[in-house]
Amino acid sequence: MKDLADFHYPLTELFPQPKTDADWKQYRLSKDQIDFFHENGYVADVRLLDEKQIEALKKALDEVMDPAHPLHHLFHEFHSNESGDPNKVLFHSLGHWRIAEAFHDVIWNPAFRMAASQLLGDRPVRFWHDQLFCKPAHHGGNVAWHQDYSYWTRTVEMQHLTCWCGLDDATEENGCLQYVPGSHRWGLLEKPALAGEMDGLMAMMSDEQKAGFKPVPIPLKAGHAAFHHPLLVHGSFANDSGYSRKAFVLNVFADGTLSDSDEPLLAGVPVIPKGEKMKGKFFPLVFEGGLEN
Repeated sequence: MKDLADFHYPLTELFPQPKTDADWKQYRLSKDQIDFFHENGYVADVRLLDEKQIEALKKALDEVMDPAHPLHHLFHEFHSNESGDPNKVLFHSLGHWRIAEAFHDVIWNPAFRMAASQLLGDRPVRFWHDQLFCKPAHHGGNVAWHQDYSYWTRTVEMQHLTCWCGLDDATEENGCLQYVPGSHRWGLLEKPALAGEMDGLMAMMSDEQKAGFKPVPIPLKAGHAAFHHPLLVHGSFANDSGYSRKAFVLNVFADGTLSDSDEPLLAGVPVIPKGEKMKGKFFPLVFEGGLEN
């Protein structure tokens, strides 16, 4: 059994790699999509997975959710229920790319890599960390309104990006993402408890921000993704429906991002001293920029 973080290339044939510029171009976002991202702070309905890839990832998810998995110790975080309330279950973990080949290889999905580089200004892209967010049917918990970078200030400068991809269809009924368009221009707010009260962030907003707080739901078919800015306010409501809502998240940053802490950036990761470049085993370069060879 290996720590898959040692391998900075795909280990399976699940995500075929482009070989020519023409192969890469099929994955490029349009100018309209990129303009929408910069104006609103997100772009949604980007297809990342086919049915075979969805099924492989769902199988891997069922395996890594088991606390008895022999590589369980490689997780950076593992919360069977981050809310602590059995009536509002939110499974949340970080680090499963180290454990399951399918989740390792999805980081090298060319559709993801190309979009991430474009949205970061055609910059080279490094992996930051992954997450799983799973809400069971009938008693799935919420994710409170928050900004991702409020949890990531141990890295500078802010040149990060989040990709959320569903493994189930995400609907308003089962607790899909909700975005507040334009909130990426509000500046950095304080961080609430991620699985805490839905409106915990509201107390940290100005009157002007409260007036502009107009969330929009982002329903997505399984295998489709949304990308968002690190300051975009977002969250998701509880799942009281009869359908589960399983999703994974890939967080990245532009190459050249620095550590801003002398503490470990993630549990189990060696310290990168403050001011030094984020790189190495746990933060691999996943896209060099432009059209790769």
